[in-house]
Amino acid sequence: MPPRARIFADLTPLRTSPDYRRLWCGNTVSWMGQQMTALAVSLQVYALTGSTFSVGVVGLCSLGPLVLFGLYGGAVADTVDRRTLGLLSAAGATVLSVVLAAAALAGYHRVWLLYTVVALQAVCFAMNSPARSSMIPRLLPTEQLPAANALNSLTSSLGLMGGPMLGGVIVGLWGYQAAYLIDVAAFSGSLYAMWRMPSMRPDRGEGARRRASVLDGLRFLATRPNLRMTFFTDLAAMVLAQPRALFPAIAVLWFGGDAKTVGLLVAAPAVGAVLGGLFSGWLGGIRRHGLAILIAVTAWGAAVASFGLARNLWLGLCFLAVAGCADTISMVFRSTMLQAATPDAMRGRLQGVFIVVVAGGPRLGDFLAGTAADLTSPAATVIGGGLGCVLVVTALGLGRRAFARYDARDPQP
Repeated sequence: MPPRARIFADLTPLRTSPDYRRLWCGNTVSWMGQQMTALAVSLQVYALTGSTFSVGVVGLCSLGPLVLFGLYGGAVADTVDRRTLGLLSAAGATVLSVVLAAAALAGYHRVWLLYTVVALQAVCFAMNSPARSSMIPRLLPTEQLPAANALNSLTSSLGLMGGPMLGGVIVGLWGYQAAYLIDVAAFSGSLYAMWRMPSMRPDRGEGARRRASVLDGLRFLATRPNLRMTFFTDLAAMVLAQPRALFPAIAVLWFGGDAKTVGLLVAAPAVGAVLGGLFSGWLGGIRRHGLAILIAVTAWGAAVASFGLARNLWLGLCFLAVAGCADTISMVFRSTMLQAATPDAMRGRLQGVFIVVVAGGPRLGDFLAGTAADLTSPAATVIGGGLGCVLVVTALGLGRRAFARYDARDPQP
């Protein structure tokens, strides 16, 4: 293998599997469009109400359905043809973007409509994501899963970083309807990828129930300590060491900045995540995935604590970028373990749990950080949260030593 391939993102999954290539390209384009729409909706809600609280409600409208339907969507993905589920849910999301565009073109500006569409979009995402994620181990050999998940993380990071930027420019130049119409066009990539996908019925084995049960999925997880550890470590990072809610106060109190400074703080972890995805080629050579997760989450906590000590803006941004890169590495190996160590019949339900953790953990972290900062100070909260994450992850690793010994060549859930 040439040195370049060991440094930069491994594109082998894109070269070897046309189905995965279409799935990745379609998801990349549609995810960028979804992030543009998310910003456009927030801007439109603020323009209609002038209330930051009303903008905050947009997040609640998506959080509830993500949590409620995440587990249910996973159970459905373990019951029906995953291709059909992915196609129908992507089509539903496309229709919702058409509704937003039509309402904007017709001059029908109602906050209740925006809230309703956001909630329904979250339902479509909660149904689509488990189906799409469960397909990947069927499209690629196990040894290519780390590379595929690194590419998926790159899609997510680029969308979160570039989607809002493009959305702001497009709304400013041509209005909300332009952003919504572009989102409709972007969904065509996801629809085409799902349409070309082969049938993906879950392999439930003989004697299995006709309908997959959410409770069976949770019982399965209760008996799989290594898989549980992937969720515990992520919660330790996102709940204890999530400084995002404090960025507005930190920008003013620490750096004497304004809204532009807040934007830099928000963008820094995304920049680190993108760099982590671009330079992810070496991840495929790592076999001790559990140990890699423990190190990556510890690095996240240490970087956040270091950010809490920084009073130079550019140094602080560097620490946040390191945290974002560490989060990408953790995500790659957590996703790979979840896919490789879970039988196909359970993959949808475990991906549903993954959605609940990913959606709920950062929001809970925002609440905890905001509350702690009011009781103490932003500095104490950020430093204490980062150190708390390091201590909890260390305790988890010591309490479950087999997790650090997990070997990708012999996946043991």
